[in-house]
Amino acid sequence: MERPWLAFYEKGIPPHLEYPNLPVHRILEDAVRDFPKNEAVVFRGGKISYEVLGKWMAWFASGLSLLGFKKGERMALMLPNCPQYIVAYYAILKLGGVVVNVNPMYVERELTFQLKDAGAESILTLKEILPRVKAVQSQAPLKRIFLTDLPDSLRETVPEKFAASGDCPVYAYGEVLEIGKKVPPPLVEVDPEDTALLQYTGGTTGVSKGAMLTHRNLVSDVIQCVAWNVDAVRGEERMLATIPFFHVYGMTVAMNEALYLAAAIILLPRFNVDEVLEAINTHRPTRFPGVPTMYIAINNHPRLREYNISSIKVCSSGSAPMPVEALKKFEELTGGKISEGYGLTEASPVTHANPFFGKRKIGSIGLPRPDTDSKIVDLETGEKDLPPGEEGELCIRGPQVMRGYWNRPEETRRTLRNGWLYTGD
Repeated sequence: MERPWLAFYEKGIPPHLEYPNLPVHRILEDAVRDFPKNEAVVFRGGKISYEVLGKWMAWFASGLSLLGFKKGERMALMLPNCPQYIVAYYAILKLGGVVVNVNPMYVERELTFQLKDAGAESILTLKEILPRVKAVQSQAPLKRIFLTDLPDSLRETVPEKFAASGDCPVYAYGEVLEIGKKVPPPLVEVDPEDTALLQYTGGTTGVSKGAMLTHRNLVSDVIQCVAWNVDAVRGEERMLATIPFFHVYGMTVAMNEALYLAAAIILLPRFNVDEVLEAINTHRPTRFPGVPTMYIAINNHPRLREYNISSIKVCSSGSAPMPVEALKKFEELTGGKISEGYGLTEASPVTHANPFFGKRKIGSIGLPRPDTDSKIVDLETGEKDLPPGEEGELCIRGPQVMRGYWNRPEETRRTLRNGWLYTGD
């Protein structure tokens, strides 16, 4: 097919990319190998090097394995942004498991549905969320519960023990590290075509569905994101991560892309404008993915002039259109650039973006990323390609597109047709 958008690519962005035939956990392991002494995570006044982060990931993987976790098993992560999320995410994938992201704000009804639908046999969450987990335990297939707390984040071991919840054993996060440090993690063969993640859709148009994203899908999207950042230097970037990792956008752009770049992740559990400004002023991030409301809150902060936010070079903005005046004001304040883009859960998620430094169209979703095809089809049949300027449904094709919906073959057939993802947008 013709790809007229390639003519508008920023200098340095190739139309096609090389994709390594690697599982996702190699992203972290390669950063540990190449930059062991670099800062990996900055969290609540403490710093973790890549060497330590890699060590904790290996210990957690080994501990999980010794406690019975097997390849193909689904494990829920119900956490805000914290180092434990990164450690557990990559440990699960190293063992050939499947991560199930769960919003820590979910009420019992939402939690029951997701755990049951995914068939999650393990969950890692905060101690304060345990009552919610216990309340749904009889309706979910849980075999193991793992608990942590934000103060645990910078400690290797926590001697705390928990009583079992019914027939389900409960382990402290630090207890798993302690168990795992005794032996190396098992060598599990993980194919890039294996499912790495069950990421549930918002359910705004019906029942929430688990998008099966493979290792290849997730790695491909990261490679495309990195290629779009033509000025990024591996080992030298600093990523402000306040957008949640349990959302696919935060997971890919603020975590996986950051680790691929061997960047320091300045980690915040939630967005608080005062904490964000203090983090920018103190830790000097170069990259800040977010949503329009975050940038607008910074623009309108009454004491903004007290903070130095000039370290910001680039921001990726998604989820909603960015008001033109707000975008211009933020760029004037920081000297950086905001790239508006588009994505969806079923595509890992990023598919389109405006160039950071080239010609852009403010208020639009931008251009398809390298190796990503895009077209508009008629709403009636979905089979007729429409010319520019006509309204229809956006369809996408690329290596980041999911393999299908978990246990929903009919929905998969409706959404994936002849190699195209029908977005519904």
